[in-house]
Amino acid sequence: MPKQNFDQPHGKIEILEIDSTALKNNMLGDPAVRSVAMYLPQGYDSSAEDYPLLVDIVGFTGSGFAHIGWKAFSESVPQRIDRLIDEGKMGPVIVALPDCFTSLGGNQYINSAAMGNWADFLTQEMIRAIENKYRVKRGRQHRGIFGKSSGGYGAIIHGMLYADTWGATACHSGDMAFDLCYRGDMAGTLMQLSGYEGGVAAFMEKIQSDRKVSGSDMHLLMNLAMAASYDPDPEQPYGVRLPVNEKTCELIEERWANWLAWDPVRMIERVDVQDNLKSLQGLYIDCGASDQYNLVFGARQLTGRLKALDIVHQYEEFADNHSNVDYRMDVSLPYLYEAIK
Repeated sequence: MPKQNFDQPHGKIEILEIDSTALKNNMLGDPAVRSVAMYLPQGYDSSAEDYPLLVDIVGFTGSGFAHIGWKAFSESVPQRIDRLIDEGKMGPVIVALPDCFTSLGGNQYINSAAMGNWADFLTQEMIRAIENKYRVKRGRQHRGIFGKSSGGYGAIIHGMLYADTWGATACHSGDMAFDLCYRGDMAGTLMQLSGYEGGVAAFMEKIQSDRKVSGSDMHLLMNLAMAASYDPDPEQPYGVRLPVNEKTCELIEERWANWLAWDPVRMIERVDVQDNLKSLQGLYIDCGASDQYNLVFGARQLTGRLKALDIVHQYEEFADNHSNVDYRMDVSLPYLYEAIK
């Protein structure tokens, strides 16, 4: 059993509110005013020092606020960073933990006509607001982004597409190899939706009126969120359309191609993506060897191509699955700090 961390955070947490233009008029009706939990290191108020910035983007059904709360036999992100500093493994940083939760249960941190322009929010509006209020070191070379699962996907995508914003990225168990991690869910998604005469709209009415969300409903919600992220259709309820025929589950090739255009193992073949990754000061990827969503196969595919393309990175495969692996931040956070300090 892991040892409980009983220490209170050494620094302080403030809430930064951002009235976002990028998120206005999203099809989900979600608020455009968003909060970012800011962890300021011990000594921030008494010093004139500028600090590197780390941004924590979380997995599906999560929010940055989940990472500042108490956890049994685990640690909040502030507690973890404080401990790593005390152990001499990294130095003080400012950490931004944005609330990017949506009514579809999560976020892939890319621009979407349905979900909102979340990449623009993070890279433009949030960074600008943080720099206007806090003493962060300026420039992409002093910024890192990290996350797990959907957050890991967001982190690797931001390294691939937004290297002008980030100097380093860490992807824990990120979504990739869509043929393996998503495509097999389509039949089950159709079977579950068939129980709702109004399809997606009726299912969402149920979700919003129920007192709790079951595990199977949450899984369906996740697949709808992926559709609204990778291939949104403004003509459909919540912007959701699936990449398969609703009666036969046959793949609709042009729709599935829209999904694959966002698959990191496909995107790595783009020259602009390769150039962006080569420009990073740090690129970290890991995945559990028994990941239950098959993500380890995508991680192996991606890192194999990175190696073949001479793109410097660190890849670690560990003996665990997809669940409760926040302890992997003990590796990635010092790595990111060294890259951006």
